[in-house]
Amino acid sequence: MAETKKNYYEGMFLFGQSAAADLGGTVEHLTGILDRAQAEIVAMSKWDDRRLAFEIKKHKRGIYILVYFECDARNLAKIERDCNLSDHVLRSMVLRADHLTLEEMQASDSRQSLTDEAALRAEQPEDGVHAGVGAADDNENQDDD
Repeated sequence: MAETKKNYYEGMFLFGQSAAADLGGTVEHLTGILDRAQAEIVAMSKWDDRRLAFEIKKHKRGIYILVYFECDARNLAKIERDCNLSDHVLRSMVLRADHLTLEEMQASDSRQSLTDEAALRAEQPEDGVHAGVGAADDNENQDDD
């Protein structure tokens, strides 16, 4: 049986703002998608939490998760399929990470800070999380006459 060559990939996954309230569940969901494709996560970090340029599936804000992982190229279709079927993943993009070394990928790993942020968000009351977000949206939506 021939041994398959695994490549390193860079994946950007966009989740809706509702996923930010349950960041721990979002990370577990993404980890599950990658595990089903037999991908080995090298690094994972929250890239940004921002207002989207246009609505995607009725979401105005989103949270971006950047993941570096090692995977067999034949399993990328499984990741794409799972992302398309997921109600939580709004958009995803996976590229080969030939431009980075393994050490550079590992240096960007902030899974611990993701876990810490998820714990902090879980402790906050539901109204406190969304009050600041709504106020920011209102200010951005005002027209300067």
